[in-house]
Amino acid sequence: MGCNIMNFSTTSSSSSLKGLCSPIPNNNNHNQKNKLQKALSSSSSSSSSFSLRSSSSNVFSLRSSSSRPFSHSSMIVKAVAKTVEEPLHVMISGAPASGKGTQCHLITNKYGLVHVAAGDLLRAEIETGSENGKRAKEYMEKGQLVPDEIVVMMVKDRLLKPDSVENGWLLDGYPRSLSQATALKELGFKPDIFILLEVSEDILVERVVGRRLDPVTGKIYHLKYSPPETKEIADRLTQRFDDTEEKVKLRLNTHHQNVEAVLSMYKDITIKINGNSSQKEVFAQIDGALTTLLEQRKASSESMVA
Repeated sequence: MGCNIMNFSTTSSSSSLKGLCSPIPNNNNHNQKNKLQKALSSSSSSSSSFSLRSSSSNVFSLRSSSSRPFSHSSMIVKAVAKTVEEPLHVMISGAPASGKGTQCHLITNKYGLVHVAAGDLLRAEIETGSENGKRAKEYMEKGQLVPDEIVVMMVKDRLLKPDSVENGWLLDGYPRSLSQATALKELGFKPDIFILLEVSEDILVERVVGRRLDPVTGKIYHLKYSPPETKEIADRLTQRFDDTEEKVKLRLNTHHQNVEAVLSMYKDITIKINGNSSQKEVFAQIDGALTTLLEQRKASSESMVA
């Protein structure tokens, strides 16, 4: 997480700028300090020198040896403000086959966020045959949610990896229950925006039952909407064990029972997207919401620096 510039203080011989930083789950203050110092080094003139001091794990102090009041060094201030801008933290949710995967691909391509899919983390455990994977498979075959203790640590570890901390993250398919949302909150993870894709149930069932996987390339096809290009590919396609009409209806029932509870945690930052529309139209809605959020951030940052 970044640093918000809070106040200026000047003396006759030195000036300082202090910014209070939000808590960083993986104690990444050292990287923040390096970014700040780099910005200062590239922006300072030969007549002034600046140093960065950390008085605690969450407070940085910027000092100038120049006798000129720091408030006049707007170029330095702007460089620091831009350097420590916080990355986006986005959650996207929806029923099975609501289009999360497609939209996540479009979002990460444009905004550079790290895509973290709880479903992929679970399937990786199942494929490796780990104990957690075996337990998770039993629940998934019944169309039930996997217990929190199996998932929460995998998600936490992924969100704390350096790429997620530096670039921001897009959390896909998690949390799926109020208890999972509560666990994330207690671990210090809070999204800037919660995107909910809403799709009618009959369309969801059709999407799931016709979905197929190419085990060679990993590409997802649909027998009706996105059929394989050749007969060779068609012959090797497989269907996920939980992509049957019976199991998807169980999963939808479970989803509907939990989604309202999850939304109660993020009601102030939730946007609902019409997922019945085309992929392009759905992304246009999401892109508009994220653009607005970034513009609001920029305006707020400029107001604090001014």
